[in-house]
Amino acid sequence: MLTARGPAATVVLAAVLAGTSANSALANDDPGGGVVCPPREQDCDVTAQDPGQSGDNKPGDSGKPGSGGGGGKQVCAIDSKTVPCSTPELGTFNSADACYWMVKDPQPDAETARLATGVPDDWKPSDKGKFYNVTCPGEPLKGGLTYSATGPNATAVDPAQLAQEAVEKMTLLGPEIGITPKPGGKGVVGMPVYLWDTKSAETYGPQNKSASAGAVTVTATAYVTKIVWTMGDGNTVTCTTAGTPYKAAYGKHPSPDCGHRYEQPSSAQSSGKYHVTATSTWTIDWQGGGQTGQLTEIRNSAVDIAVAEVQVLNN
Repeated sequence: MLTARGPAATVVLAAVLAGTSANSALANDDPGGGVVCPPREQDCDVTAQDPGQSGDNKPGDSGKPGSGGGGGKQVCAIDSKTVPCSTPELGTFNSADACYWMVKDPQPDAETARLATGVPDDWKPSDKGKFYNVTCPGEPLKGGLTYSATGPNATAVDPAQLAQEAVEKMTLLGPEIGITPKPGGKGVVGMPVYLWDTKSAETYGPQNKSASAGAVTVTATAYVTKIVWTMGDGNTVTCTTAGTPYKAAYGKHPSPDCGHRYEQPSSAQSSGKYHVTATSTWTIDWQGGGQTGQLTEIRNSAVDIAVAEVQVLNN
C-alpha cells in the first residue's frame, strides 16, 4: 500500500496541505519555548529551554527543593523540552509519538485517503475514524496525512507523577543499625554508645531511577538527610551523618558525630532491654519535563540492647 508522508510525498500531498495552516509559523506566548514550522514544510524546529530554566535563562522557581512533591503542572515535551500542548495551527500534541495532530477539514477524497499513513487495506469511506494532518517537529520523515480509527492519545504528562513512579522503582530501607553494645551483648551505664548506619545504597543512598511517558523523562535521586534515634530511655538523638562505626581503639571516647550515654540500666524496662528505633528521612530530588521538585520518604529499623550498672566487688 502506498502512503503519503513527509517530504517524499510533497507532490501527492500538495493538494491535501494546500489551504491548511498546519505548517504555518507558530509563536508560543510561554517564554519557555515553542515550535516553529516553515511554510509548506513538514519539518519543524523545537525552540524550548532546558528543564528547570526560565525564559530569561535563570533557574526557575517551580518545584525547587523544599517545595514539596505534590501536584505538578502537566506538560508536553519533545526531547525533554517543553512545547505547547495544543495550538490552533498544529492541533493537539500527542505524547505517544511527540507529534501534533489536527483533524483534516474537510476530510480527503477517497483516492487521496488511500495514500495516507495508517489506512487499512480494506478501508472504506464509510468506516469510522478520521484523517489528520500530523506534524512531528524535528522529524521530517514522520507525519503527513494520517488515518486513525480512535484518534491520537493526547494526554499530557504530569512530571510529578513520573517522579512518584521513579521512586517506586527504588529500594529505600531503614538503617542497617550498628550500635555499641551489640544486640545480644550488654553495655554499661555511663559508657559511650556509638550509633551508625552500615551504609549502602539501599539504606543511605544515593539511588537514581527514571520514569518516562511519551517524550518526557523524569530522573529522581534519593539520599538520607537525617536519622533520628529513639533510645528507649525517653531520649532521642538526631544525626545528619551516617554515624561512625565503633572500633576498639576508640576506647571510652564518645562518638564524634552520633552517640548517646545511658544514665540508668535497662533492667527497669519490661523486656529488660532498651528498644532502640532508627528512623531515616529520605530526600528525593527530581527533575524532568521542564520541572523540578522534592519528595520525602520515611523508613525505620529497630534493635534491643541491654545496659547494666557496673558491679563493685568488696573483699
